[in-house]
Amino acid sequence: MGSFFFEAAKQEINLLVGVDEEVQKLQGKLGKIKAMLDDAEERHAVKQRNEKLWLEQLQNQYYEMDDILDTWNTARIRAEIEKEEGKPADTNALAAVKKKVWSFVPSPLCWFNPPLRHDVGHMIRKLNEKFDMIVKDKATYGIDFDRQPDVVERPKATSFVDVSEIIGRDIYRDDPLRNLLGVGSLEETNSYRVISLVGMGGIGKTTLAQLAYNHPDVQAHFPKRMWICVSDPFDQCEVAKAIINKIAPGHRSLKYSDLDDLLSEIHNLIREMKYFLVLDDVWTEDSQKWEPFKHALKNGVHGSRILVTTRKHRASEVMGSDLPINLEVLSDEDCWSVLSKIAFSNEEQLRCLEDIGRKLAIKCKGLPLAAKLLGSLMQKNRSREQWNKILDSNLWEVEDIENIQKSILAPLILSYYELTPTMRRCFSFCSVFAKDYFFHKDELVLHWMAQGYVESKTNMEMEDMAEAYFEKLALRSFFQDFKTDEDNDGKIIGCKVHDFAQYMTKNESFEIHGDKKLEINCQSARHLHLEISKEMQHLESIYHAKSLRTLFLLSHERDYEFEMLLSNLFHHFKCLRTLILDCPIKKLPDAVKNLIHLRCLFISKNVEIEELPETFCNQCNLQTLKIENHSYLKKLPQGMGKQINLRHLILNRFHSFNVVFPKGIGKLIGLRTLSVFNIGDENDREGCKLGELKNLNQLRGTLTIYGLENVVNVDEAHNAQLKGKIYLRGLELKFEKPTFYGREERMENDVKLWTALEMPPNLQRLTIWDYQGNTIFPNLGQLPFLEELVIKGLDNVKKVGDEFLGIGDSKNKKDYGIVFPNLKSLKFLYMINWEEWYCYKSNNNATSSVLEN
Repeated sequence: MGSFFFEAAKQEINLLVGVDEEVQKLQGKLGKIKAMLDDAEERHAVKQRNEKLWLEQLQNQYYEMDDILDTWNTARIRAEIEKEEGKPADTNALAAVKKKVWSFVPSPLCWFNPPLRHDVGHMIRKLNEKFDMIVKDKATYGIDFDRQPDVVERPKATSFVDVSEIIGRDIYRDDPLRNLLGVGSLEETNSYRVISLVGMGGIGKTTLAQLAYNHPDVQAHFPKRMWICVSDPFDQCEVAKAIINKIAPGHRSLKYSDLDDLLSEIHNLIREMKYFLVLDDVWTEDSQKWEPFKHALKNGVHGSRILVTTRKHRASEVMGSDLPINLEVLSDEDCWSVLSKIAFSNEEQLRCLEDIGRKLAIKCKGLPLAAKLLGSLMQKNRSREQWNKILDSNLWEVEDIENIQKSILAPLILSYYELTPTMRRCFSFCSVFAKDYFFHKDELVLHWMAQGYVESKTNMEMEDMAEAYFEKLALRSFFQDFKTDEDNDGKIIGCKVHDFAQYMTKNESFEIHGDKKLEINCQSARHLHLEISKEMQHLESIYHAKSLRTLFLLSHERDYEFEMLLSNLFHHFKCLRTLILDCPIKKLPDAVKNLIHLRCLFISKNVEIEELPETFCNQCNLQTLKIENHSYLKKLPQGMGKQINLRHLILNRFHSFNVVFPKGIGKLIGLRTLSVFNIGDENDREGCKLGELKNLNQLRGTLTIYGLENVVNVDEAHNAQLKGKIYLRGLELKFEKPTFYGREERMENDVKLWTALEMPPNLQRLTIWDYQGNTIFPNLGQLPFLEELVIKGLDNVKKVGDEFLGIGDSKNKKDYGIVFPNLKSLKFLYMINWEEWYCYKSNNNATSSVLEN
């Protein structure tokens, strides 16, 4: 008996001592499993049920291993942070912490946290046993991972292909326009008529609707035009609010929650108006959903029109359409025209591949979207061998989907498997959001990072890598309805994702609406979009999703026990990487400390949290914290300096000036985004000082600094070392207007402060508010990349002279060339005492060329 206990104790000790080595081995196995999964997906021909089951087991094993390794790494980070907290403050020490714990090589901390070492050791042992069993089953299931996937070297994409020209729809172009522009007559029983475009997905309904909507004659004919994306489910209140917002943006009734009140406002707003309303992507076949709108949209003006796009004839009838236009598929010739226009850049390429291309066009089954997608895919393939390989691909026969979907999904699936494994994961993640959800590109990039899809490289930022993934996915038509920034070379800032994403992740992404019974088996769920309603009191079924990595919690209920709900969710969903809260929560429970893997937290405007609990600061893996509820948030927690992996701290730049920032923000030296920085006053012991910016030299984008009037020690301005922020492109410096008393002291202090500040060298945008010095800022003209300069509220400035251009102190002003060499916009606002603007003139009495642009 004694020898038995001795052996057991010996095994436990060996387990504790050998955990570091086992962790290293587990890391190696994780990489092998990832490669095996990628190889299996490259085959994309797994159809047998036992093969699918085996791959699901392997995928689950991957997630479990990843979670254990992350748990181990997190514990090491926390141990190092606790160790450093006992030492004198040193912001560089936390950088060393990250370097230490990112390596799995044993360190002097090898005996840290014995209970965790014991648990991790046992978990690794169980995982190894399970993995060995799975590997043994590989031969039984007949899965071959020895085959190397074909690698096709592709030229780098340089621009987006223009697919806006409509081909093969001449017979349909005139019908909507003719019916839209027909003058209302007494024979019309309603004040409006409903026209519908009906056809399968991808056939071009929305394109034709957009053509009609933007036609000059239509714009001239209808005083008010409204475009509403309805989608599925048909939310009556949301549709009503969307209509009101198009008629009267920001109208007070947008806060209403009662449908009758909203419809009454619609009726009042359109009372004397001839309008054109587009309802895009209507799915509902429930006449009761639309019936209330029929009455609200009537008025005393004949000639209004409603254009509906839908895949369903029944939906067209429910909407009361008396002019249905059924879109037929394109001819093979028209499909070839669409495909070839995108795929070829010159006639020589077209001649070489035309015979194969026409056969591919037949495979598109007459769908414009399919032709566009296939054209984008073929654009980068130039050999006949590649084209024949795609032509002969068995992917044209897709299982488990209706025949009507096959022809549109086949080219999408083909394009999907042409992506790299990382890009496939990035695209598939988009399925977590509702249909027709509009993505902001920058947010999508942060979500991809949180999920671990973007691998870091020493010579490239993760954000830049993720943005490159987005551009490639957009190029291949996986995104649609782009919104671009015309002031930034037409750069894409947002879009919608194709329905195809939901199809590819039907076993991992789930969407549960408040009006649906919880009968879905969520055990395999990795991503969950959960909309809460009053009726949903029992959520036990979703708690089975123990490996959930994304939770999007949505609700507009006012009297739901959200704190209890969140406590339960945080207890069960401990593997979360991304948490999006869009519900009226008043307090974030302390149970948030359970989410040790959390990388991304989004808090929307609908959340009523005033401050985050201190336990939240233990989220040392957090990369992104975005808080939009500026109406409620009062302060950030004191221990935020422990979140050493934080890269993006995003608050509303215009409405977060009252949020109290804690000391220790300066420890977050990995920050790439700090949208707002609030300086505490001299009586605020908890508030941070300007000098906290000293080591935040990785900052990018735009930084807004509030509370500069609180800087009474000029050394703080020196300590901030703004000149070291070489990646910063935008800066807003905001002082507060002084009271009547203390104006002289304030003026002197502001002058000293400005003298001590040194601007970041690569600024493109600069705004200065309510500075109380009596002279304009010297040397701004020497900022070589400054394009936009806004100066507001300088009450004490009476004269603007050459010092503004940076040449005021020069004895030989002719030595100066062009100042403000890239300035495109210069604005002075609210300069109530400004009297004179003196500018140096040369000997020939001509004003020097100082503002070339």
